[in-house]
Parts: sequence; structure tokens; C-alpha cells
Amino acid sequence: MAYQARRTGWRAGVLAMGLALTAMAAPARAETLADALISAYRQSNLLEQNRAVLRATDEDVAGAIAALRPVFAFVADSGYARTVQTSGYSASIGLSASLSLFDSGRSRLSVLIAQETVLATREALVQVEQGVLLDAVSAYFDVRSALESVAINENSVRVIGEELRAAEDRFEVGEVTRTDVALAEAQLAAARASAAAASGSLSVAREAYKAATGHYPATLAPAPPTPALPATLEEAKAIALRTHPSVREAQRQVTVSELQVRLAAAQRGPNVDASVQAGRNDNGQDTMSAGVSMSQTLYSGGSLSSLHRQAIASRDSSRAALLQAGVTIGQSVGEAWSNIAVARAQISATEEQIRAATAAYEGVREEANLGARTTLDVLDAEQDLLDARASRIDAEASLQVSIYSLLASMGLLTAEHLNLGIPTYDPAAYYEAVKNAPPTSTQGKSLDRVLRAIGKE
Repeated sequence: MAYQARRTGWRAGVLAMGLALTAMAAPARAETLADALISAYRQSNLLEQNRAVLRATDEDVAGAIAALRPVFAFVADSGYARTVQTSGYSASIGLSASLSLFDSGRSRLSVLIAQETVLATREALVQVEQGVLLDAVSAYFDVRSALESVAINENSVRVIGEELRAAEDRFEVGEVTRTDVALAEAQLAAARASAAAASGSLSVAREAYKAATGHYPATLAPAPPTPALPATLEEAKAIALRTHPSVREAQRQVTVSELQVRLAAAQRGPNVDASVQAGRNDNGQDTMSAGVSMSQTLYSGGSLSSLHRQAIASRDSSRAALLQAGVTIGQSVGEAWSNIAVARAQISATEEQIRAATAAYEGVREEANLGARTTLDVLDAEQDLLDARASRIDAEASLQVSIYSLLASMGLLTAEHLNLGIPTYDPAAYYEAVKNAPPTSTQGKSLDRVLRAIGKE
């Protein structure tokens, strides 16, 4: 029984050790591009800042709605009066209510302006989101490129070190001169300098990655399959003009400016206000008054006309800005499309270059071993191969960034469109909670829930 227990315990120990070794040997999960984008979306202070800007803009709608409602106020006053016959103090306390019955449509226009401004600010938030995600894409591929460059340069140091040792051995037997050894030493020093520069570039890329995603990169996975792209440049431009947030924001700004022209014209219209006040004076007498008043500006020194002309000029400016936004977006799409084509051509060319440089390097090495080539020829061939591999790395990174830049130029580089599989910020949630200007009461419970959901209570 004791032996059986010891044997069982030994087997359990071996099993536990095996599981531990398996866990230690199992490679850590590589960080994918999607992981980087999710981290950037969740950690971005810039997104948080602009979400807060949007919530502040939402409150403009609540303020404009509140202007349509009556205002109730507590009123208490005290004063001293003196006449020829009498003098003395008086005091009263009461409640007052006032309501704008008619203001030539100015309040309603203010509500519409505030609502359109909210929609424009939402588009600006989408534009910020695209910038945050594109920065993460660039940082991801910059780190991958830097890592590959470091590996290539370190390998170059090893290869040239071997060439140096071979040159020294051949010098010892008189096959090469001291100049060949010196050339190999110089090339090795240059390779070490390039390796140090590559390591420095990697450190810079890591810092940029941390700024973009909120953490330093771990092991990065290979590039994922590229997203689907339009078949033609014209199709890409058409999508961009429909969906890009800067174009949609400019469209909203045009609507705002047109409403502001109408608001400036309405400033000349009349106002009709009603007021009610009830209270009690210091003699214990109840008082009550009610009235309706109408007013209209007849002359303001030209200020109302100036405001109207200014609104018209702003409207013309916003219309021109909308047209220019379309031009700029079309240019961005065209540039990204061209960059993709260039990067693909560079990749194809560098593949041929690498194959040729590899064959040349191997051939020169063999010829050098036979005495038909010099050490300098070998080093030059090795440098050509290194340059070709570095060009391939740069071209691959450029292709990936250009593809996602094209998505951004079409307005499609968003967490929702990329299907990152995470909860995204709902810009309408706060608006729906405050659009009717709820006070801090039972009516504000939905607002309280929204604030708790975004952690801003």
C-alpha cells in the first residue's frame, strides 16, 4: 500500500512537472494588429477628450430646449423709500414665472442649430477615431519593420564577422593582402553601426507604439489578411464622398450656417412675453400681478444688418469649405491608391532583387574561395543583399499602411467597420438622455445611467 501510494505520488509529480514544462514551452500569444487597434481605441486620451467635447455640445441642445420653457423664480426684495410725506422700509417675498410666447422663431432656430452642431461634432469624433486607429496601424508596422531590420543587421554583423575571420585566415597563408583584411574590418564596423542605428530605430518605434496603444509591444503577429478594397479608384472616391466624416461634417456645417442666416433675419422680429408674479409684502398683504408685453427693435445702429450680412458670408464660406473637403478627400483617396500600387510594385521588384542578390552573393563567395574574387567583392555582394532585404521590409510596411490609409480616406477606418468585436462608444446615448433638458430629479435617471456607463458620474 505504501509503495502504491509512493508510485501514485511519483506519477502525479511527473504529470505536474510535465504540465509545467509544457506551459513554459508553449509560446506566448503574439499580439495581433486587431489587439493593437483595440488597445488604441480603449486607451486613447484624444478620443476621451473629443467624446467630452461632444457631450458638452449635446448640452447646447438642452439649453436651447430650456429656452422654450417657462422660468420660475423665488423673489425676495427689501428697500427704503422716502417722500415728502412719508419714509420707511418695505419688503416682500413671492414667486414669479415668465414665458416667451413668441420670438419670431428664434428659439426654434436655436434648437435646430444646436442639433445640427451635435451631428457635425459626431462626425468630427469619427475623424478623430480614424486618426487614432491609423496611428496604431502605423506604429504596429513600424515596430515589425524595425524588428526585422534589427534581425537583418545583426545577421549581417555575424556574416561579415565570418568574412573577416576568413580574410584573416587567408592573409595568414598569403592568399590575400592586408588591405583585404582592413576592408573587412571597416565593413564590420559599418555593419555594427547600422545594427546600432536599427536598434535605435526600434526603440523609437516602441515609444511610438506605446503612445498609440498605451503599452509597449510584445511579440507581434504577422500582418493579417488585408481588408477588402474597392475594385476601382472611381469607386473608392465615390464611397469617400458619401461616407468620409470630414465631408459629412462639412455638410452639417453648411446646414448650420443656413440656419444662422435665418436666425439673423429673425432678430428683427417682435417678441411677446408673459409674466406672472405672486407674493406677500411686509404688511401681510397678498399681491399678484400678470401681464403680457411685446417688443421689437426698430433701430440698433446697424448691428442687426451687420449680423445678417456676417451670417450670409459665413454660409458662403461653409459652402466653399464643403466643396474643398470633397477635393481634399478625393486627393487623399488618389494618393493612397497610388501608394498601394507603388508598394506592390516595389515588393515585386525587391523579391526579384533579393533572388538575384542572393545568387550573386553565393556565387561571389564561391569564386572568392577559389581566388577569383576579392574580399571587397564579397562584402559588396553581401551589402547589396542586405539593401534588397531592407527595401523589401520597407515596401511591405508601406503597403500595409497605405491600405489602411485608403480605408481612412474613405471614412471606413473605424472600430465598427473593422469589426473589432468590442463594445464601442455610443455618441447618441448621452444626447438622448439630455436632449429634453432633464432636471436633477426622477426625470434624470436615464442620464444617471449613461454617466455611470461611461464612468463620468
